[in-house]
Amino acid sequence: MLFVPGNNPGMIQDAYIYGSDSIMFDLEDSVSVGEKDSARCLVYEALTNLDYGTKETVVRINSLESGLGISDLEAIVRARPNVIRLPKTEFAADVTDCEKEIERIEKKAGIAVGTTKMMAAIESAIGVLNAKEIAFSSKRLIGIALGAEDYVTNLKTNRSPEGTELMFARSMILHAARAAGIAAIDTVYSDVNNEEGLIAEATLIKHLGFDGKSVINPRQIAPIHKIFTPTEKDIKKSMAIMEAIAEANRKGSGVIALNGKMIDKPIVERAKWVLKLARVSGVLKDMEE
Repeated sequence: MLFVPGNNPGMIQDAYIYGSDSIMFDLEDSVSVGEKDSARCLVYEALTNLDYGTKETVVRINSLESGLGISDLEAIVRARPNVIRLPKTEFAADVTDCEKEIERIEKKAGIAVGTTKMMAAIESAIGVLNAKEIAFSSKRLIGIALGAEDYVTNLKTNRSPEGTELMFARSMILHAARAAGIAAIDTVYSDVNNEEGLIAEATLIKHLGFDGKSVINPRQIAPIHKIFTPTEKDIKKSMAIMEAIAEANRKGSGVIALNGKMIDKPIVERAKWVLKLARVSGVLKDMEE
């Protein structure tokens, strides 16, 4: 998910060329108070006039408590992005309050109710502790995300290369997302010139089970894609597992084995997930050709 400042016309225009899976236009932290209105208009015009193809479009609004969130929603919901991202979510009510406003605007604008999806960014200790309630708060919610900079400030600490201070928050957010059946998106890695550190952190969060990572620089996209894309070895193993299942079904056998090892349901589910990732990444198609 590539962060694009809502007050940067050049980045907004070119955002689709960098290869991210999702583009998040930011109206909150990256935009100064004096530029909030112009940024909102700029993002609205971009979403209604530019073609971002198959990219997921997300807009991070200002919080409703800021006094700017309603104005953001009035404009942006009508521009029909795929997702509205809520900043600094601490309670389930933060999601449901925003959902009510989105539904009101959808009805007023003649947009089918439920069209606009939501994502909640969790950026404080209380938000992390309420992650489960937030994750289950709305059917519109497609994911929850960690916002690390505000979170570590709230904890009165700093980010470390190892990310020890984020482990509890990552675990809570991931488990909440999995329990609710929605996506878990990791925070940005702010040192854009440290590719080694980015790779280490992305490798960690993939191993934990996160679905993806936010980035603030296009140079960070390719390394993350490489980490999340299944290897040829993993793909071939998963294809062999699925073939073993098909063969057992053809023979009417209830016992499924591969290379002398039993194949049970968790192994099958992992194989299916690997092949799904491989397909959306394009690598399985390349192998089949």
